[in-house]
Amino acid sequence: MNEINSHDSIRAVLWRGDRLRLLDQRRLPFVEDYLDCMTADEVAQAIRDLVVRGAPAIGIAAAWGVVLAAKRGRGTLEAALPTLRAARPTAVNLMWALDRMQARIAAGADAIALEQEAQAIQDEDLAANRHMGALGASLIEPGSDVLTHCNTGSLATAGYGTALGVIRAGFSEGRIRHVYAGETRPWMQGARLTMWELVRDNIPATLIADSAASHLMKSGQVKWVIVGADRIAANGDVANKIGTFQLAIAARHHGVKFMVVAPASTVDLSTAHGDDIEIELRDPAELLSHAGQRTVVEGAQAWNPVFDVTPAGLIDAIVSERGIIEKPDARKLRTLFG
Repeated sequence: MNEINSHDSIRAVLWRGDRLRLLDQRRLPFVEDYLDCMTADEVAQAIRDLVVRGAPAIGIAAAWGVVLAAKRGRGTLEAALPTLRAARPTAVNLMWALDRMQARIAAGADAIALEQEAQAIQDEDLAANRHMGALGASLIEPGSDVLTHCNTGSLATAGYGTALGVIRAGFSEGRIRHVYAGETRPWMQGARLTMWELVRDNIPATLIADSAASHLMKSGQVKWVIVGADRIAANGDVANKIGTFQLAIAARHHGVKFMVVAPASTVDLSTAHGDDIEIELRDPAELLSHAGQRTVVEGAQAWNPVFDVTPAGLIDAIVSERGIIEKPDARKLRTLFG
């Protein structure tokens, strides 16, 4: 196994010809269990329930959901598209993948052609991740420590990852020495998923509480914060997992660079700025409980937005497979993505 592949051993979305097999991310890191989806409705439910998560992986799964529906006939296909589209509102990759599949349907594609299109979406994502990894890593001084948030690795994509792809490439090249991962409450994607990926791929990593990030940055150990994105607005504002905005504020205060890594499919030029992005609110029970066990007094209320928006002015670089935008703004995004 070559060096780059030694840090890329996980695939979470697997097409099996008559079913979509998803690594159940709710059960990680202690149980590696796969869920087989036989219908588009089951794929949509898996997306809603966070069996599969991460903007690129959601889009890929939805594309395969379209294939499953197409195999059952035109009526099933027409009903499946709005169901899949409504599964989660913030990640633009979901809409992008479904728009791409819908364009093929409008052009008369049959189930075989749709299967080829879904496979192309998945293959292109993996190739894009590898290219973004190399581009993002080139910005990092050798021997740097970095901080990441949520999970942006193979579990969230076709493989390799977006922000974690940069980390994988950077570690392979000797540019990244050590990774700090925030827990990412309330679903603990950093603790459960990112640490699982990093340990599995032998990348030195340390878990921190989300609230320890500013203290860590103050120490001078971290040179870059590297995160993914669920939607990038036309002006460069970025919607990502809740907690990203406060990391960007802390990074700017401490002179730490801030990098967003996401494929071109995450860029939404039809959304002028971040204030126009719908922020998904999930069940308050996710905050009031842990692992199904209530931890907060009965009668307490909770507010559970799962994304926030980081203004473009706090971002040093947006990295996509099309290139690097430093100090992003609307003109630069139009030039690269328009």
